[in-house]
Amino acid sequence: MTDQELQKLVEDISAQFFAVPFRHQARFNSRLRTTGGRYLLRSHDIELNPKHWKEHGIDELVAIIKHELCHYHLHLANRGYRHVDGDFQMLLKQVGGSRYCQQVGEGRARLPYRYELVCHACGMSYKRKRKMNPARYRCGRCNGKLILRELAEPVPT
Repeated sequence: MTDQELQKLVEDISAQFFAVPFRHQARFNSRLRTTGGRYLLRSHDIELNPKHWKEHGIDELVAIIKHELCHYHLHLANRGYRHVDGDFQMLLKQVGGSRYCQQVGEGRARLPYRYELVCHACGMSYKRKRKMNPARYRCGRCNGKLILRELAEPVPT
């Protein structure tokens, strides 16, 4: 599906379910990782994750488009367009959009614990995935000085 076909699909869904035209840009953004789409407040454009369409089909894409169009139309009407607003929740239910999108890909790989911060005073241990400067932190239990140690073998999370 091209961006022009996507634009036409979004315009058709807006006219059919919202009875208001969509007058801005809709496009695919392959850099989106954790979301199915997003509504841009400043430009009023909608960006959609192409992986959802490829992995879950057109029905999932239509549900995501309805969700983003709820943000779009409510924001332009100066009504509650955020997820927590009653206007948004009610409109989403009326048009049959999805509240959450399905997960795509294999998800994020979980890093193993490679470092350990040990309190010099009480021996409390804090496992860390990334290296950090222990001089900037203190023990949460006794306020003692911390020492950074690299683990010989990474511990899975």
